[in-house]
Amino acid sequence: MIRLSFLLLLLPLWSATSVAHAQSTRLNRCTDAQGQSVYTDRPCDSLGAQSRLPSPAPTGSTLQRDTLGARCPRRLSELVEALRTGILSNDVNRLSSLYLWGAVSDAGAQRILGQLESLARRPLVDVVPVYPRQEQDASQALEQGDPVPGSEPEPPAARHPVGLRLEQTLPGSVARASTVLGLRRQYGCFWITL
Repeated sequence: MIRLSFLLLLLPLWSATSVAHAQSTRLNRCTDAQGQSVYTDRPCDSLGAQSRLPSPAPTGSTLQRDTLGARCPRRLSELVEALRTGILSNDVNRLSSLYLWGAVSDAGAQRILGQLESLARRPLVDVVPVYPRQEQDASQALEQGDPVPGSEPEPPAARHPVGLRLEQTLPGSVARASTVLGLRRQYGCFWITL
């Protein structure tokens, strides 16, 4: 019984020395004057270096203001970049966050997610805007005839894309595949549709 009591008294002393030993072998991450990383068990100041502690974990919302989680793509260039990022990272969830899901049934959503998943699996070659066709009848061209001298010709109307064409290759081959995504502007943002 006396031995057991003696051992119980020694146990806290033994654990305290092991903790002190573990703290003395702590590895410090430092940056020297030349910008090189230095790992040492001594304090960084003793080497003439600065401590390089990892940055503290962010509090609150961890979404950056320029990611899609924080806002939707308000410019076409933002939508194109988000499409590229989603396809290059094989992220069907990112692609689905760009889709305009209004009035889509459960069965339709499953079909669309399958299509988006197949798009995410294919290597991306390019994203090309699709413009509306400018059809002019031959009769309209004849009616306009020659412009009246001194009058300014009417400037062409600004053309806005109505879709985006994804140029991709099929996985494991060089065969090209094109998919045209519809383009919608709603809630002040650009969205894709299939």
